Amino acid sequence: MRAGLLARVTSGVVDATGELGRSGMGASPLTAEDRARCRAAWAALLAYGPRAVAVGTSALALLGVHGLPPTIVGQVALPAGDHRRPRGGLATRHLPGVPTVRVGTARVASPVHATAQALPHLDRRHGVAVLDSALQRRLLVETDLAAVDALLRGRRGAAAARPLLALADGRSQSPLESWARLDLTDAGLPPDELQVPVRTADGRTVARGDLGWRLPGGRWLVAEIDGATVHGTPEAVFADRRRQNAVVATGTVDLLRFTAHDLGPRGRLVTTIGTHLAAAGRRARTTGTGS
Repeated sequence: MRAGLLARVTSGVVDATGELGRSGMGASPLTAEDRARCRAAWAALLAYGPRAVAVGTSALALLGVHGLPPTIVGQVALPAGDHRRPRGGLATRHLPGVPTVRVGTARVASPVHATAQALPHLDRRHGVAVLDSALQRRLLVETDLAAVDALLRGRRGAAAARPLLALADGRSQSPLESWARLDLTDAGLPPDELQVPVRTADGRTVARGDLGWRLPGGRWLVAEIDGATVHGTPEAVFADRRRQNAVVATGTVDLLRFTAHDLGPRGRLVTTIGTHLAAAGRRARTTGTGS
């Protein structure tokens, strides 16, 4: 073994050059946080042997769901009657008979069951982002939300988790968009549409805006939420510039752009959108959805 290439994770598990940080989905390049979450999930699977099943947030990480917290605890379920103690920062859960799917060589809880297992352990923002991502990636469809709700009943934490299902929207294409939507909804400024098509006079679609509000005279107020991972490269900057010019040239859109730093209940996103809507004669409404 060459020095520096192997890292001990827990008893009997060694990470060779970061290979535990790989997801089996291969849908998109993994961020450092994605790799850390997948590493935790794989560590638990390897630590507890071939009969272990990744569950909860570990299953969602391996399924490629976005919106999870930056770090998670590796969690597995073991066959009925096998109650090994947690070790090495890993956890076991007693979930007999959970349906599974394959992610590469890993056995993981089905998306419906993994979501129901994870939601009671997530805060509101991460819970909604996870639901949005699972819907957006078609791991869940709208009719699956009723099944998730049924599985949540009677679980500890279900009272806080079940209302999140009504807030889910698979049109959000990133956790930042999910969190922006929550902030605006809580402020009484919910968008009228997501992924708003922006069209030229001849009907050609030149872009889709993340969040949109109808304004008088057929105009739209559109808010774009720029994440560093997608929009931070030089190529993305040039593409965003061309896209923004095309949107403005239609003459029908007031375009505003925000980043993660602008989010939050009192962030620049909420205050700026509120100001623009008030100037157009639209007032915030009380929603009662905040927590």
